[in-house]
Amino acid sequence: MSKFKMLSLVALILAAAGGVYWYTDKTIQPQSGREMVALGDSLTYGVGDQTGQGYADELEERLNETQSSPLTVYNYGIPGQQTDGLLQQLQDEDVKKTLKHAEYFTIFIGTNDLIKTNGGDLNPLYEDRIEAGKADYRKNVEKILSMIRAENPDAPILFLGLFNPYPESEEIQQVITEWNGLTQELLADDERVKFIATDGLLKEKSTDYFSDALHPNSKGYELITDEIIREYDF
Repeated sequence: MSKFKMLSLVALILAAAGGVYWYTDKTIQPQSGREMVALGDSLTYGVGDQTGQGYADELEERLNETQSSPLTVYNYGIPGQQTDGLLQQLQDEDVKKTLKHAEYFTIFIGTNDLIKTNGGDLNPLYEDRIEAGKADYRKNVEKILSMIRAENPDAPILFLGLFNPYPESEEIQQVITEWNGLTQELLADDERVKFIATDGLLKEKSTDYFSDALHPNSKGYELITDEIIREYDF
């Protein structure tokens, strides 16, 4: 588990105690070699992975096995985070410094926006709530991308799309498809931003790929890591 991932867990505890949404270790200095900043929620943090890695830490390990220039991943994922929380996180001065040095970004966000705007779960679905949540999601993603680009105009951003945690539900699938379509629309104007689809990777809702109702297990995260490496030439 990376130090930043450990600090993200501290952030979650602090949030529960007093409304603090993020925490960073102000003593950490940029590492030598390449740097990647992983932003998002529990899916970036790696909740459910028995190995404690998740896709972000596994991506660091896999790329360091095959490339000569070392890569350090700063995992800023926070369980439960929504896009408005990520906006707060990006305003921290020490996070901004990390953004400046990053050679790559990954973003995996939006699942909590969808679930919480619908009332805390996805059954049943409330169309009016989902439409309101989608409008907020659009606004927040636009701001997130703008804030990253203000600090780092050139680094590639790999934006992971949402997956359907209930693949047997066609109704939920339609909503996931619509939100992913919106995300792709928001990313279209920046050629350095790549949308990486995760929907369909976890086709079976089973313990082969899921650790609980939402989160992948280590095998599920491996599929996501495989897809990132397949879709982007590092």
